[in-house]
Amino acid sequence: MPRDLVRRAASRLRRTLTGTRPGTPGPEPVPLPVLGYVVAGGGGAHPASAHVRVVRRTEHLARSGRAEVRQVDPVAFVDGADETPYRALLVQRDILPRDQVEPFLAAAAARGIRVAAEVDDDFFTASGRDRLARAEYDPDRLASIDALVRGADLVLVSTEELAALVRPVARRVVVVRNALDPTIWTPGDTAVDEDLAVGEHRVLYMGTLTHGADLELLRDVFTDLTASDGLPVRLEVIGVTDDADGTGWYRRVEVPDGHYPAFARWLVDHRERWRAGVAPLRDEEFNRAKSDLKAIEYTALGLPAVVSDRPSYRDARDHGVVAVPDDVDAWRHAVRAAVDTGDADPVAARWVRDERTIGDDGDAWRSALLD
Repeated sequence: MPRDLVRRAASRLRRTLTGTRPGTPGPEPVPLPVLGYVVAGGGGAHPASAHVRVVRRTEHLARSGRAEVRQVDPVAFVDGADETPYRALLVQRDILPRDQVEPFLAAAAARGIRVAAEVDDDFFTASGRDRLARAEYDPDRLASIDALVRGADLVLVSTEELAALVRPVARRVVVVRNALDPTIWTPGDTAVDEDLAVGEHRVLYMGTLTHGADLELLRDVFTDLTASDGLPVRLEVIGVTDDADGTGWYRRVEVPDGHYPAFARWLVDHRERWRAGVAPLRDEEFNRAKSDLKAIEYTALGLPAVVSDRPSYRDARDHGVVAVPDDVDAWRHAVRAAVDTGDADPVAARWVRDERTIGDDGDAWRSALLD
């Protein structure tokens, strides 16, 4: 067929499919919704909680092409310098000073913008607030969270137990379980590590300073603990406490400086340093609202996880993670068995990969904010 006939046929087909004539502009593309977020830090350097609960998810959402995302300067938003037509604004924890919460909420309401608060700890019970106060949360920070949760259109939380605490004071609550970003938690080749265990087995415990009291649960577990091969089992702690090494029953590990993605990659690259990971939780009201983040992180590292048998780890227990009651002998037996195995339970590994990885954990987070 001559080329001009081919071009005419193609043009007729295009007009039939699009309803436009040659030279006629097509329909205007529908602009993507814009999600704004307010978190501590900037330029990719944020606290770990901000990365886990907000930043990693917003970056994944942007990569998916389903929305634009922008970190918001709350001062510029309130005074009108930021005129972006946000579909929603996600505000984490106590990032807004107490005296800025009401102006921020009022500015959003005036522009018809939904505000979602994000919290992942018990900031609501007396015992929870007392524990957070001991971890350097001053009264103004706690008051800021309370005002934000009460005034927001929506509150995102990480567990059903925390949702039950928030519902009496919030307008709407949505549970979105913590999930890991596959771009930083997918294992590759391990790094050359000159400090691999020789003559001992190592077990990892990592966490924030709110877990200092939980660490004490492990003292009698790891004191003089040996594996089935007779080698000593040594607990290594990252974070958790400011105290020096605990009279020989645990060792502090200092990791290279860097924000959360670099820290997570360091863990992934050095995962062969440990044989297992542990996550003890005291039977306290504050801990009942905790998430199972440690269990899924240890599992992503390929390590068998041993955790306290608490509501926080109920789902993890049902998917192969070992949950242990408050009994020293039971803990010693479980840790020894985990060290002997040295590998994450296959069921747990599949659960983390298929259900607790951002992008494979459902659409509840995006839907709650943007639909």
